[in-house]
Amino acid sequence: MTRALIAEDEPILAATLAKTLQGLWPELDIVGKAPNGLVAVEQALALRPDVLFLDIRMPGQTGLEAAEELAERWEGPQPFPHIVFVTAFDDYAVEAFERAAVDYVLKPVSAGRLGKTVERLRALVDARYAPAAGVADADALGQLLGQLQALLPAAASSERLTTVRAAVGNVVRMIPVADVVFFQAVDKYVNVATADGEALIRVPLKDLLPQLDPDRFRQVSRSMVVNMACVISAGRDDMGKVTLNLRGRADKPRVSPVYAHLFRQM
Repeated sequence: MTRALIAEDEPILAATLAKTLQGLWPELDIVGKAPNGLVAVEQALALRPDVLFLDIRMPGQTGLEAAEELAERWEGPQPFPHIVFVTAFDDYAVEAFERAAVDYVLKPVSAGRLGKTVERLRALVDARYAPAAGVADADALGQLLGQLQALLPAAASSERLTTVRAAVGNVVRMIPVADVVFFQAVDKYVNVATADGEALIRVPLKDLLPQLDPDRFRQVSRSMVVNMACVISAGRDDMGKVTLNLRGRADKPRVSPVYAHLFRQM
């Protein structure tokens, strides 16, 4: 039996989606309903659904952020769940969903539109356990999330950082951004790692990202942004996990499956 999990912060909408799904797909087992993205990730890891319906806008963690975290933490032989995004975006944004080739459901839920999604999901679930069926799932998800991020409100524009003021004990260092090998979120701080040391700044990584040159710095996991000029090589182990070798550092950070496609050519 196919198992599904619904993540929706509005109980009435969650109940409506569940009822409509059960009418269209009677053998579908809805194993849980999550009120936000954080709970959705934990429930998905525990319940291992075949299909995950994710509301885009939820408190605490968006549907896109939940999909990204789940892709990083998903382990084991079972294929990654098929994700359907639930959205109230307008027609212009829906065009972007179509270009990204990701399935979506518009609010309010229409039985006709949901019926088309159910048809696709049935075919995908039937094929998912074929040889190598889940190999490209994470890569595809990473590319889709990158496109779908453009649908969310853009961060306030800001000038590119050229220097970082960071604390090392009682000393404040002025670190040229070009010298930074990676930025890594650590609790309420961000660790600024260079070839000759580390320092802390009290700025959330998500606030720091818009200030970095996207041609030079790339996110490789939810907690790390790497200076691509410092990447010597990328290696893939027997389990398909990608790790990086960085110039001037002994660290070998692991790349989230969501961002692994960025290093495929390496």
